[in-house]
Amino acid sequence: MRNPSLLWILLAVMLILDIYIFQALKFVSHSAGPRTRMVILISYWAVSALAIVTMALTPYMHVSHWPNHAANYVYAIILGLFFAKLLATVFFLADDLRRGLQWIVVKLFSASRRPAAPGAEGISRSVFVSWLGLALGGGLFSSLLYGFTNKYNYRIHRHRLSFDRLPPAFRGMKIVQISDIHSGSFTDKDAVRRGVDMIIQEKADLILFTGDLVNDKATEMLGYKEVFARLTAPMGIFSTLGNHDYGDYTEWESEAAKAANLDHLKTIHADMGWRLLMNEHVVLEKQGQEIALIGIENWSAKARFPKKGKMKEAYAGTEKYPFKVLMSHDPSHWDAEVRPRFSDVDLTLSGHTHGMQFGVEIAGFHWSPVQYIYKQWAGLYEKGSQKLYVNRGYGFLGYPGRIGILPEITIIELA
Repeated sequence: MRNPSLLWILLAVMLILDIYIFQALKFVSHSAGPRTRMVILISYWAVSALAIVTMALTPYMHVSHWPNHAANYVYAIILGLFFAKLLATVFFLADDLRRGLQWIVVKLFSASRRPAAPGAEGISRSVFVSWLGLALGGGLFSSLLYGFTNKYNYRIHRHRLSFDRLPPAFRGMKIVQISDIHSGSFTDKDAVRRGVDMIIQEKADLILFTGDLVNDKATEMLGYKEVFARLTAPMGIFSTLGNHDYGDYTEWESEAAKAANLDHLKTIHADMGWRLLMNEHVVLEKQGQEIALIGIENWSAKARFPKKGKMKEAYAGTEKYPFKVLMSHDPSHWDAEVRPRFSDVDLTLSGHTHGMQFGVEIAGFHWSPVQYIYKQWAGLYEKGSQKLYVNRGYGFLGYPGRIGILPEITIIELA
């Protein structure tokens, strides 16, 4: 962590949470045997102290030199503990406020109240709330650990999308969309290869990749270029850039080195047989009929992400084609520019959000914290005749896992 003040604030908050939760842990374990209680309390402080000490030593540990992204796992565990404790604290604090108010009421109105018989209320609500807080906090932490096992658990999402303007020759065409590979996070080539095998088995007519091939550097594709180069499609493989592809999130010795990295990344796309669309369009032809495929560089409505995409430039010349597909990495582009200014773009394909790699998706309901930042964050969205599909991402970034929102391979059949 580069900001020492922020680090010390975080350490202080972690210590305060630990002390607060320790009091609750002592309370709920009071009925356990002395030895069991001692093991519970000592284990709690051993784990907590290890987390605090690890965070305190972060500036001196040269984590970038750790093997196989070990630092990501360490930080994920520490942050998992932090948020689990924070969740538990909400319940403890609510119960303390309740008991404080109850104490005030008793003091103010004790003269008019008849004392309750001992044991009349049964189990104390404080015990229940304390156990509930610990259970939910523990459940959250367990989920974060379980999420480590899901990062290569690829899921195929199938959608049959109907469009009035689609030329008859393209009805039934199968498109595979993948997004957000983030090769710099991978540690298991065989698992990545299994996902690629799933794509190959679909025998798609067209494969589209919507950005973020790497985390920062083109060299992250070493060892994975040949894996993705196995992909083929009769109508071609087309790709765009995402915000991470520009190398904005790491330090470079010079602007020239950063520019060279981007050039290298473009070469990798070409070496894999992927046609990288840089604010341009191509025409897809079938049985004498044509549609336009538009690809732009990253364009985001969010201030902290780049607006390198030039939609007007890429769109120019597509007016004569009856059907248009747009590849744009960031889904905020759809509401901000595509819908209001380019109403004849029929289908937009995006990625970027990863569904935050955390959420709940069950029949008829899906939720993730990312929805409070992005209105469109996973799956299919429709407004009038226009459709947007947001892919949940093939890879992962930061947290080396997925909880509820699994890595996605999208299959779209045009109808």
